[in-house]
Amino acid sequence: MVSRREERPPTAVGHHKQPLRPWQIRERCFNVRRRGLDPVEIRAFLHRVADELTAAQTALVAVQEENVRIKNALRAWQSAQSANHRYR
Repeated sequence: MVSRREERPPTAVGHHKQPLRPWQIRERCFNVRRRGLDPVEIRAFLHRVADELTAAQTALVAVQEENVRIKNALRAWQSAQSANHRYR
């Protein structure tokens, strides 16, 4: 079994099968080079995080808009039902 700290997802954006999990971001380790961390690896990981955050934010906006649409439709339906019952 691979521990979470040892798990090393590929660095190329677009080749990941599952979305990032919070623990993957918190526990992500980068290779240390003579002059510090590998900047290419870090940049690739940050781009992946940014891409997934963009997707999540876009999905959130879509859900919020759908929520408003459904609430408005429900209010309209409730008003119509209320009007129908008053005039019977």
